[in-house]
Amino acid sequence: MIDPFGRKITYLRVSVTDRCDLRCVYCMAEQQTFLPKAEVLTLEEIERLCAVFLRKGTETIRITGGEPLVRRGVIGLIERLGSRLGAGGLKELTLTTNGTQLASVAPQLAAAGVKRINVSLDSLDPAKFRAVTRWGELSTVLKGIDAALAAGLQIKINTVVLKSVNDREILTLLRWAHGLGMGLTLIETMPMGSIETDRLAQYVPLSQIRADLAQHFTLTESIYRTSGPARYVEVAETGGRLGFITPLTHNFCESCNRVRLTCTGKLYMCLGQEDAADLRAPLRATPDDGMLEDAIDEAIGRKPKGHDFHIDRRHVSPAVPRPMSLTGG
Repeated sequence: MIDPFGRKITYLRVSVTDRCDLRCVYCMAEQQTFLPKAEVLTLEEIERLCAVFLRKGTETIRITGGEPLVRRGVIGLIERLGSRLGAGGLKELTLTTNGTQLASVAPQLAAAGVKRINVSLDSLDPAKFRAVTRWGELSTVLKGIDAALAAGLQIKINTVVLKSVNDREILTLLRWAHGLGMGLTLIETMPMGSIETDRLAQYVPLSQIRADLAQHFTLTESIYRTSGPARYVEVAETGGRLGFITPLTHNFCESCNRVRLTCTGKLYMCLGQEDAADLRAPLRATPDDGMLEDAIDEAIGRKPKGHDFHIDRRHVSPAVPRPMSLTGG
């Protein structure tokens, strides 16, 4: 799959649900309205779509949500996808989670062939964690992380940096994560979906955070890359790696190799654009995959060069109205 700008599309992010057991203030409203069950693909339909993408050259699949581990039966889907690792064309199967369910399923994830996961965690202060997530208990997530590490999973902590909330906690998070052998990636808040909070009031440019960290650590540019958009530095004092995802201060679109499949069967070619292809209709129209493959080809053929994210006083509305929980993180 080659897009109009010559980029090879090898990375599929699959949202298995728009539901989540937390209500993070930068992600969704506290009284979020979720999709009716009839609109959501079955796990068997998601697996079929993944199989088509694998035949067309996908090498990495990331399972996302919402919170993917709240979807009933999702471990079975992960196990079936894991069986495609290697000879089935899949090179890596990964997962992004908030960690609330990890304590009970970490060994099953490892057994299914998952090698590394991303855990979203924005504070090590229990009160701040609850304020950011509205409902969350930090101790539950920390137990899940311990279980995942014990199961042999590599963990990268994803932290959305929020002004006057956790922007002064990054030093603590970095030392904690690296002390446990985990990576840390910092993320700028993204203007997606309607929330109760002023996004401009939340926003911190990561260039500022990096300058602050450079006062305490020796940061060296790294050649390390994953399938995702982060750019990395090596931290000499900790021996660990620190990533930056900067959709606003540094557009990462030039090397984009990703598309996103929602739990309703919409394929978004760009996180920051509303254009999407409906794959549910051809999926359900016939057991033959020809129509699906044609729909995917047509969608890849109109993948845009980049997103249109902005945060400033001239752009007070979200760049796209759909929340991240629906798109797939």
